[in-house]
Amino acid sequence: MRLHTLHELDKTEGTVQLRNASSPESSSLVLFPQPSATDPNDPLRWPRWKKHVAFLSVCAFTFLTNYGIGGLAPAFYILSIEFDKSMAQTSDLLLWPILVLGAFNFFWVPLANYFGKRPVFVFSCGLLCACFGWGAAATTFESLLWSNIVAAFAGSSTEALGASIVNDLYFLHERGAKMGVYMNFICGGNTLGPLICGFVITGLSWRWHKWISFILTAINFVTVLLFVPETRYYREENQKAAGAESETVLSSGEDAEGNVDSEKTPKAAVKSEEDQTPTVPKKTWVQELSLWSGVAPDTNLLKMFVRPMPMFVYPCVIYSFLGYAVALVLTVAVNILNPFVLQAPPYSWSPMINGLINVPGFLGNVAGSYAGGWLVDVFCDWRTRRNNGVFQPENRLYLCILPLLITGAGCLVFGYGVERTMHWTSLFFGYGMVSFALSAVPTITMAYVSDCVLPVNADALMLVNGSKNIVAFGFLYGIIPWVEQVGYINCFGAQAGIYVAVIGLGMALLIPFGEKIRHVQAQWRIIL
Repeated sequence: MRLHTLHELDKTEGTVQLRNASSPESSSLVLFPQPSATDPNDPLRWPRWKKHVAFLSVCAFTFLTNYGIGGLAPAFYILSIEFDKSMAQTSDLLLWPILVLGAFNFFWVPLANYFGKRPVFVFSCGLLCACFGWGAAATTFESLLWSNIVAAFAGSSTEALGASIVNDLYFLHERGAKMGVYMNFICGGNTLGPLICGFVITGLSWRWHKWISFILTAINFVTVLLFVPETRYYREENQKAAGAESETVLSSGEDAEGNVDSEKTPKAAVKSEEDQTPTVPKKTWVQELSLWSGVAPDTNLLKMFVRPMPMFVYPCVIYSFLGYAVALVLTVAVNILNPFVLQAPPYSWSPMINGLINVPGFLGNVAGSYAGGWLVDVFCDWRTRRNNGVFQPENRLYLCILPLLITGAGCLVFGYGVERTMHWTSLFFGYGMVSFALSAVPTITMAYVSDCVLPVNADALMLVNGSKNIVAFGFLYGIIPWVEQVGYINCFGAQAGIYVAVIGLGMALLIPFGEKIRHVQAQWRIIL
């Protein structure tokens, strides 16, 4: 069994000529990865509307997963009374799905790499819809719990594959902004879900939250079935480094925001041997509806399951999953605890009013995805122009300073606010500041991982998404006893310290030494 290095798959090793070397201050972009010059079925050459519809359908899928499961949080206090369960037992409705959402990435991603992403998305979206119907009709706590667990199994297909589809459809210079959109949908399910659920519970019942989730997911299943073609594409992975003869340079295809109109891509000048190759026939819409696109060549399913594991040694993967894990722990800890704080004396709020704490949570997610996505892309482009048009992935990590400062302070604000029974605005501000990291950190770090290990990004992102939920589960399973034993100030103070240490140490290591680390790890023969 032959092992490969990253260098064999991608000669750039993450360092890419993204601006025309002859005029780095100009508007000319070098497209990376290079779109096929002869195959109109290359997802990078799809019309922009087709890319956006497919991408947003998958984003809606991941939003609804978190909306239907995490959105039930405002009902925890009511459910604990209805089913006669303790605070810790009721929190299992969220804790076990968090574990499953991460663990089953290790199941879905190898299947998608081998059989294709489309059949995985179609099957799992249909299963998610059925699970929400099951939860709405559940008559026991155990049935409701298992409906959430199986729904998490279905929804886990989007955790890594949703991020991977960004790399299938969009170019490097678009990656940060699109990853920010994707993360906003993930986080939005955990903030808008409880916000809406609070009103639904007060006006109707918690069951209607599940029925609404069922209806919305049924609609999304139709869009996934009809408008998400197969995005897996086998292109020439040995992308040539900066200044190669085959590079495609676009200036007239850019819009005012610096994006490239992919419909104009085939008209760009491409000088390569592919110019002599006949054009591949374009698939019809009916052909794209097929759930079968063949299996991955020169490999087997067992190898697909084993291949990702050695990639845990890549520092970029370690940093991304640890950063994502601690950001997730902080946000979900507040989500689990706030109903028991705000719906009990002295606040004594109704579930509807309690749900309003997710307004600052949502705003924090939006601000985080904006800072980690679009703002990072702008910053990276500025750094690229100053570096003679050469893009370095480590440029993304500078703006991790924003979630480090904002969320670190937010933990202390929330902890002190609860323990000292301060005005509710302190809890709202604290939650908003904590939520900033949940979208900013993974948006930055997962885009960084994709830049570093693009040929195997689906496997690497699987490790990030799967591992972070497992680590988060371990922390969150003990969050209620921890708070009860040491209090909110000490608990959230300790979490803030762990979070700042992880983000800060990663920046201190990877920003100055990341380029050297990338070139060293590219020589490791660990890829099956």
